[in-house]
Amino acid sequence: MGMPLELNTMIVTKGKEKRGEDNFFTLVKVGYRLYPIDIPVEVRKTKDSEPSGEAIIKRVTLENNTTTILYELQSLHSTN
Repeated sequence: MGMPLELNTMIVTKGKEKRGEDNFFTLVKVGYRLYPIDIPVEVRKTKDSEPSGEAIIKRVTLENNTTTILYELQSLHSTN
């Protein structure tokens, strides 16, 4: 039996990100997802919205059918 896995090349927050210290954010997504680590990726509120910034993903944790990512926001294009 296979395991569903999704490959993501941008961060889509849907407003569910949690701010940590400085410019670090944590986001929990349902399902197993792979993200590129240590390279800049776009941050968007929704899949079809304009990019709101750029971030570097520092850690990806897969467990209990969820994916948790820790990312550092590098630039912010808009506050909306």
